[in-house]
Order: sequence, then C-alpha cells, then structure tokens
Amino acid sequence: MGDSTVMVRLFGALYALQKERGGPTVLEVELPPEGVTGAELAGMLDLPLSMIEGVFCNRTVRPLGHRLMPGDRVAFVPEGTPGPHRFFLGLYAAGKEGAETGEAGS
Repeated sequence: MGDSTVMVRLFGALYALQKERGGPTVLEVELPPEGVTGAELAGMLDLPLSMIEGVFCNRTVRPLGHRLMPGDRVAFVPEGTPGPHRFFLGLYAAGKEGAETGEAGS
C-alpha cells in the first residue's frame, strides 16, 4: 500500500454488488493528501450511498461524513445490519456522531 492510498474492503450487499460488476472486493484507492469523506470515497467507487450505513476507519465505525486520510484502512458497512450487531459494531454511536455534526449517517 502506497503513502497516498487507502485499502478498501467491501462486505455484505456491497461485496455482492461489486462481484456482479466483475470488480475486486478489496481495492487500493489513491487519495489526495487532504483526504476525502466516506461519502466522497463511495462516489469514487460508484457505490450507492443508499446501500451504505457507515464506514470502518482503522477499526472504528464512523459516519459517512468522516474524513479518510491516506494510509487509513477502510471498509464500508452495508445498510441493514441487524439490531444487536448495531451496538456491538458501533453503528449506533456512529449514527449519533453523524446526527450531532450534521454529517451523513444513520
């Protein structure tokens, strides 16, 4: 992985979508030095925001408005994660973080 890239992994419905498109489910993506938001990265990868609930950044779930920087490890969390797992994975807290700062998220 280069100094100006992020490693992105796709899971669940996003994994299936990428496989249907014939694309890789683990991607190395070049980012500008100032980074991009999770929503911007999803757009760069042509992933529908309606299918994404949050973004793992360095093992912590964040809202889609969170800024991702080169060198981060990223995975998109698909929409529809079951209730108990929402707390375990941190989706509940990420949604609150996004709501408090006006960022996209659940």
